[in-house]
Amino acid sequence: MRFGEVTVIPVNGHGPEDVVVDGEGRIYTGVDDGRILRLSPDGKRIDVIADTGGRPLGLELYGDDELLICDARAGLLVLPLSGGSPSVLATSALGLDFVFCNNAAVAADGTVYFTDSSRRFGIDHWRDDLIEQTAGGRLLRRAPDGSIDLLLDGLQFANGVALAPDESFVAVAETGACRVSRVWLRDGRSDVFVDGLWGFPDNISTGTDGLIWITQASPKVKALDAVRRLPAFLRAGIRALPTSLQPKPGREVGVLGVAADGKVERELRGEIAGFHMLVGVREWQGKLYFGSLEEDAIAVTPTIG
Repeated sequence: MRFGEVTVIPVNGHGPEDVVVDGEGRIYTGVDDGRILRLSPDGKRIDVIADTGGRPLGLELYGDDELLICDARAGLLVLPLSGGSPSVLATSALGLDFVFCNNAAVAADGTVYFTDSSRRFGIDHWRDDLIEQTAGGRLLRRAPDGSIDLLLDGLQFANGVALAPDESFVAVAETGACRVSRVWLRDGRSDVFVDGLWGFPDNISTGTDGLIWITQASPKVKALDAVRRLPAFLRAGIRALPTSLQPKPGREVGVLGVAADGKVERELRGEIAGFHMLVGVREWQGKLYFGSLEEDAIAVTPTIG
């Protein structure tokens, strides 16, 4: 199904990568200069509630009155919804500093499941990890007592995270492999949740409708597949080229609404006028809220157009 009516809402910043909605319908997002923004439900008022000093990516509600922030430069942070100065929850785990803290999901007991996308490439060189396929991404778990353990390693650019509605498993997007993997929390067994995606998955989230929503930021890029097969010295040469000369994402975007059993219940796909690189999705009370890596706006549409 193609996208129906989509409302594009400008924000006073670039790259509102993720979106989250609180119980009052207010929308939170982070932009590339480090600011955390709160929009009124109609999008007409925008307040700056914090500045992380880094690059905020994934956002999640954390309890009743806090916001969890995955900051690619500053680590795992927490912020009062009323605003103020973020507090640091973690900047490293298991002897390794975070290189690219990206996205998270929060369980009912406060456990945080989150990704560190790459051991080698940070936010400024995310394309390089997709070219090199380093398989250095990690899915981590932070317990309420602050201890952190490893759930999955060797992920191809670990990205979005979502919990099953009954918290029986945690799903993680592997952007470089165009799939979503999962870990069953009872026994630690891992398998593939959704495979063979037509595009690159980015953020994922569990909606109020009980579906796990998966973004596809761009169709697969044929030139990227060709570059991956080149010798290492040629791949390095392509990585050194200006971004304008490297393989480019397309403007087509999509989202999937997937039930816990892996069945696709909803699919929207196509181009959205004035909006591309759809990397954040949040379903809330029958609407989908989208973030973008490249726009100066978020977007909103009904789940069924």
